[in-house]
Amino acid sequence: MHGNPSILLRAALIVAILMSSGCHSDPKNEALQTQVGWRPVETWSGHGDTQTESFDIQSTQWRVKWTTKNENPPGMGTFKVTAHSAISGRPIALVVEHKGVGSGIGYVDQDPRLYDLVIESRGIDWSVSVEEGVIGTE
Repeated sequence: MHGNPSILLRAALIVAILMSSGCHSDPKNEALQTQVGWRPVETWSGHGDTQTESFDIQSTQWRVKWTTKNENPPGMGTFKVTAHSAISGRPIALVVEHKGVGSGIGYVDQDPRLYDLVIESRGIDWSVSVEEGVIGTE
């Protein structure tokens, strides 16, 4: 397959959604259907500021699943995650910026490379998991 991997990933997502929304296919072809999923890459947790070790992303789409808890004092916790190039150190994308207790998912659409995360946190415990978008067949 040739072309922009980000466009191919989005196209595969659209195809997967359309195929699961009521279209019925021949059972013998189901094994060849395109599947989109998320591969776990790395997980960290802590309190306060940190820079993670580097991790390799080979696709153009990845995400950070995050949770904050144990805010002290209440109403004052802050949490920010920025993706950086692990080679140059330059910031690539602001992934999460949140105040207080919560959870969510931040998405990154960038070229494959080595990344690290810079986490800035005040008055709150946090955990983050990086997952890489993958396309394959069942």
